[in-house]
Amino acid sequence: MSYTDYQKAQKIGEKTYKSCISEGVYPYLPVLEDMLSKEKSESQVSLGLVEIPVELIAGTYTSGRTTAFARDFMPLLEPETEFGSKWSHLYDSLCSEGQREPVKAYEYLNRFYIVEGNKRVSVQKYMGSVSLEGVVTRIIPQKDDTKENKIYFEFLDFYAKTKINYLLMSHEGSYEKLFRLIHPENSEPLNEDERLEFKFIYSLFKKEYYDKGGHKLNARIGDVLLTYIEIFGYDDIRHKNSADIRKDITKIWSEFRMLADDKPFSLIMHPTEQSQKISIAKLIPVGVQPLKIAFVYYKDPQISGWSYCHEIGREHISNVFGERVETKAFTTYDSSDISLIENIINDGYKLIFTTTPVLNAISLKCAVLHPDVIILNCSLNTAFRHVRTYYLRIYEAKFIIGAIAGSMTEENRIGYIADYPIFGMPASVNAFALGVKLVNPRAKVYLDWSTVKNHNPYEYFEKNDVDLISNKDINAPVQESREFGLYGLYSDTRFNIAMPVWDWGKMYEELVRSVINGAWKNDENANGIHGLNYYWGMSSGAIDVIYSKKLPTGTRQLVNILKNQIKSGEFTPFSGKIYSQHGILMNDTDDIMTPEEIINIDWFADNITGSIPEISELEDGCHELVSQLGIKPERQGSGI
Repeated sequence: MSYTDYQKAQKIGEKTYKSCISEGVYPYLPVLEDMLSKEKSESQVSLGLVEIPVELIAGTYTSGRTTAFARDFMPLLEPETEFGSKWSHLYDSLCSEGQREPVKAYEYLNRFYIVEGNKRVSVQKYMGSVSLEGVVTRIIPQKDDTKENKIYFEFLDFYAKTKINYLLMSHEGSYEKLFRLIHPENSEPLNEDERLEFKFIYSLFKKEYYDKGGHKLNARIGDVLLTYIEIFGYDDIRHKNSADIRKDITKIWSEFRMLADDKPFSLIMHPTEQSQKISIAKLIPVGVQPLKIAFVYYKDPQISGWSYCHEIGREHISNVFGERVETKAFTTYDSSDISLIENIINDGYKLIFTTTPVLNAISLKCAVLHPDVIILNCSLNTAFRHVRTYYLRIYEAKFIIGAIAGSMTEENRIGYIADYPIFGMPASVNAFALGVKLVNPRAKVYLDWSTVKNHNPYEYFEKNDVDLISNKDINAPVQESREFGLYGLYSDTRFNIAMPVWDWGKMYEELVRSVINGAWKNDENANGIHGLNYYWGMSSGAIDVIYSKKLPTGTRQLVNILKNQIKSGEFTPFSGKIYSQHGILMNDTDDIMTPEEIINIDWFADNITGSIPEISELEDGCHELVSQLGIKPERQGSGI
């Protein structure tokens, strides 16, 4: 029997060998020694006896018997050879007695390379074993700026807290996100029971996912499982059986397909033209049941400038569409509780805007559970099929504000108060600094953060003789202060100079029109399986800059010129030569940064003094948002 199985294994190996040759891939086992000769390793750590996932065994440590195996560890030598005989006896032994001795292996970048036991691995791979025991030594590479390296060091942190080594992730931040989802109330490592529970859930999910056809998708199982947990919540998943998981997978299969795509989301940079051409009366005739539209805020508009801006947008919708729509605002203080949105849906609302990234997770879950309801979330740099996101290119306005600041400063020292260190914020800060540099190459921008605990940015600015400050864009109604937009300092007084305008009403109007007239569906059809992100700028009318009448004539002319050029697309702030704080060329003379590149900026321009704070330095109320979308301090200055 073992002889027959060897022949079967050999045929698999030969098939793999031929396939590799035809694809121009090395057909034998990868050799770790050869890889390490080209790389610098930092250190070695003994992990002792561990359970090695068979699918992560990638090759052998030395080149000794490499050519005896195809790249998938299946044998290539003839059955009559000594190798074939030993393989067959080992097969019989493993069938009757199981694994008696552990293999010896090195782990490098979360892949395993066998030192002793290549034939045992070959047999167990043929037998379909999920894992095997091995004495493992981890080889830790030196840190560098490559994505693979960064993800691996995030894995090391994850492994230290979980001892889970069978999940591969494709994106930075995913391991930490997964740990938070499965262990939200505790920073301590997983205990044995928690590890076993997670492995059981993983096994159930993996089986159902592969049975559905997941093995055909070009997506790592870790990424897929993370998405599943994000949508349905770990606490709920813990109580589900195989049938429940199978139903869940069917509901969100389009999300998994999107993960497998090289471009998971499409940016829609301008309003759909069709949505601007149809009158309101034609869209919703009088007498027809009004479209019920809900706006969900995370903080009360009376105390939150961000929510207040969206509330103004909601009121605009009501004024424009009149009796043809019914809008209502709701406020929640729990970003994990879906009951509010569920109640909104039960009350007949068919279009829901959740106005902060903090509500992205519950928006997605409700959208999956209620596919007949349209839910949009105001966020950036997220990609889901069931929920479209929307945001405004505020960096365009920030660039113009920066140009005003650069022309008005007398000290050549300008302050910038940012709030949350999340994606999109560095783009705004950099655009402001580039605007400053456009008119005043001598001026410096001093960056500080309003969300750092027990910290007053004004002390920092006073120390550095700052005379102008760019702060939050708008105050909430209860805040009686002139500290918004760009303002100057004169002793204890503030005088406002300019401010960016977020006209969410304009965006909401166009999005509502697109839902009613069918352009919404056209966007979906045009972009295939991608998630859709509406990312509009000054050309849409949703972003603008207003300024004091006391602004010098020449500066006003410059502002108007920049506005017109940005609106027409003739000019973009992120063009030409741009250097980071660390002297790295981030954009060359003839290049224009893509919107995707701008969104993912994690560095600061060379005329900025300041850095990104650690999450532990921030006020407690910031942790949820920053943990989801935050930029890590060590990433800042990409290219180091």
